[in-house]
Amino acid sequence: MRFFGRGHGACPGCGLTIAVRNVLEALEGKCFVANPTGCLEIISSQYGKNAWGVPYIHSLFDNVAAVASGISEALKAMGREDEGKVVVFAGDGATADIGLTLHGMFDRNHDVIYICLDNEAYQNTGHQQSALTPLGEATTTTPVGKIMLGKMGRKKDMIAIALAHGSPYVATSSAVLPADIRRKVKKAAGIVGAKYIQIHCPCVTGWGIDGKEVVKVGNLAIETALYPIVEFENGKLLTVRKLKDRKPVEEYLKLQRRFRHLFTNPEGKKIIAEIQRIADANALKYNIDLKK
Repeated sequence: MRFFGRGHGACPGCGLTIAVRNVLEALEGKCFVANPTGCLEIISSQYGKNAWGVPYIHSLFDNVAAVASGISEALKAMGREDEGKVVVFAGDGATADIGLTLHGMFDRNHDVIYICLDNEAYQNTGHQQSALTPLGEATTTTPVGKIMLGKMGRKKDMIAIALAHGSPYVATSSAVLPADIRRKVKKAAGIVGAKYIQIHCPCVTGWGIDGKEVVKVGNLAIETALYPIVEFENGKLLTVRKLKDRKPVEEYLKLQRRFRHLFTNPEGKKIIAEIQRIADANALKYNIDLKK
């Protein structure tokens, strides 16, 4: 509560605020935050209702990586690097779509910890598709109808993109894994260069879940292998969160309004089967399943 606390207007159970608090606590508030337009900016930085207890700047939707890179270089030029880490908090739209100036930050290897708060759509503007929206999700720009049943494409693999740029530290986590977030942020803080951490953040309104179900739904994303929890350093896979008894994707999908059409439309079974194949491929890629 010291660094991000009272004053925000998030929904009860919002995954974004859980993630942000844990990142800031891991850094003990010694950071400079850049945050583009999106849910987090709207709920946390309104005039008279500012929830930030650390230096904070709001950027445009598309240039937060450039702004953070500039802050990092300015601190270096002034000999003030020891005053705190430069941290980006950006949504999936500002990361994987509009904000792909992130490539420049990776290419120049600026000393920034980039946190993607992945709630899988443009939630602030009414639940539109982003590049990180999963297959089959109904959004206002991928509506359910006779032609298609939600989004007809897979999530963009931002982990692979960060690794392709040679980022020294790349990881995933989830808002329902606070200890994992803190450990990975602390590790990233000790590495010089452009770090990327993608945190899965359940969205109460966009996903159509009750605030009390956030932890359950977030854990199911992990337990089905739809959201692998992994960690890379200098391109080498270091850790993978293993699963003893991986759950079928239906258990995750059926709890969320954004996927309910898959259970009422006869064609939905085909999409569920494809989503299961994606989870199976993730499990194989990262060797997630524990041997019995």
